[in-house]
Amino acid sequence: MALTEVKTDAVAAAPGGRTRTVHLRVWRGTAAGGEFRDYTVEVDENAVVLDALHRLQATQAPDLAVRWNCKAGRCGSCSAEVNGRPRLTCMTRLSSLPPDRPVVVAPMKTFPVIKDLVPDVSFNYEVAKTMPVFRPGPKGPDGRYRMTQAEVSRIQEFHKCIECWLCQNVCHVIRDHQENLRHFAGPRFFVRLAALDMHPLDTNPREELARFARDRAGVGFCNITKCCTEVCPEDIHITDNAIIPIKERVVDERYDPLLWLWRKVTGAR
Repeated sequence: MALTEVKTDAVAAAPGGRTRTVHLRVWRGTAAGGEFRDYTVEVDENAVVLDALHRLQATQAPDLAVRWNCKAGRCGSCSAEVNGRPRLTCMTRLSSLPPDRPVVVAPMKTFPVIKDLVPDVSFNYEVAKTMPVFRPGPKGPDGRYRMTQAEVSRIQEFHKCIECWLCQNVCHVIRDHQENLRHFAGPRFFVRLAALDMHPLDTNPREELARFARDRAGVGFCNITKCCTEVCPEDIHITDNAIIPIKERVVDERYDPLLWLWRKVTGAR
C-alpha cells in the first residue's frame, strides 16, 4: 500500500462533516537555510495541527518533511514549535489556537534541522549512551523482586516520559547556549537519573550517581526556571520531583560536613 494513500485517507474530512479553513505558516528548508511559507488548507473541524500538516503534504507540498508515528501522543515523534511554543502537533487542536492568526509551525530550535520540520535529535541518543543503567540486586528468597506501592508510585511518574524532547528543546541552558551541549545532559536525563536514584532495587552507589549528575550531566547548570515542566505533555514535574532532588543529592554528597568528616576518617570517596 502506498504511503501517500494512507496519509491522504488519514487527513480526509469525514463525509458530511464540518470543516475549517486553516492558514499555515510552515518553516521550509534545510540546515543550509530556509524560510516560512504560507499555505491555506481545509481540514476537519476537530483537526489537530498534525492533521493540517498532513493535508498540506497530501494536497500542496508532497515534499514537506514531517516526523510522526502514533498520532496519539504516545511516541513523541511529532514535536515542533507551534506559535512559538514547543508542543506535540498531534495533541494540539487547531480550535485551541487563535483563529485570526496563521498557525506558525517551526522545527524545534535547539536541534539542527535536517529538513523542514524534522530536526536532528541524535544528541539525545548520544547522551543516553553515557547514562548509568539500572543494576538490580539479588532477588528475594521467593525468587521475586518486591517493592512497596509507595516505592512504585514515587518513580512511576518518571517512567511516563515518551522522549518527545520538548523539555530538552525548551531548556535555555542548551537552547540559547549551544556550547553547553558538551557539558549538559538536559532535563530528560535528570528525570532518568532521578528514576535510578529513587529506585529501591537499584544498586548503583548513590555517591557515584551524584558525581555523575554533577560532573558528567552538569546538573549545576540548571537554574530551575521550570520551563521543562511547563511543556511536558505527560505532566511530569521535572523540576520539583527530579531536578531538585538530584541537586539535593549532589549537595549532600559534596558539601555535607558530616559526610566530609566521615570520608576524611575512613578514606571513603
